[in-house]
Amino acid sequence: MRVIAGSARGRKLKAFKGRDIRPTPDRVREALFNILGTRIAGSRFLDLCAGTGSVGLEALSRGARQVTWVEKERRACRLIAENVRRCGLTAAPHALLQRDALQAISLLEKGGEVFHFIFLDPPFRSPLAERLLCRLAQSPILAPGGLIVAEHSVHGDLQAEYNGLYRIRRRVFGEVVLSFYQRRELLSPGSDDEARSTG
Repeated sequence: MRVIAGSARGRKLKAFKGRDIRPTPDRVREALFNILGTRIAGSRFLDLCAGTGSVGLEALSRGARQVTWVEKERRACRLIAENVRRCGLTAAPHALLQRDALQAISLLEKGGEVFHFIFLDPPFRSPLAERLLCRLAQSPILAPGGLIVAEHSVHGDLQAEYNGLYRIRRRVFGEVVLSFYQRRELLSPGSDDEARSTG
């Protein structure tokens, strides 16, 4: 596992042994940031259920103005901090919260935090992705025009709509799916699309 592009390009990231935490595969991260493109530069990025922190690190490497990781497991938080050091990004604006994701949303709301991009990758067998999408649908932490991306299993698909948050894009990478959501006022007719990657 490595950083794909930006100031920390090629830096190897530390991961856990075994399958306790499932990092986002390199090819899925690469596809995600190809879709987000230059909009990452100067943005504020929230990585929920961050695991190894690889997605937020990719955003920080590519010029995000600030990245916040949320992860409830202590050892995963230690790993994220180590990966930040490995990438030479300790001076870049970032925050690391050891919190349950739903609790963290409330904390970030109280702090007046706002994010242009929110990425969430809870355990595949958990209903947490849907709970987070319902919670984020009306949350002020999602900036106007902001985008939410949920990583989930192809065997546990998400709905097209959650309380006014609508899926605008769906990308399939074998067993892994990325679903992209925005609020209704930003959508145009026929904006939902799907593509499948088998490589």
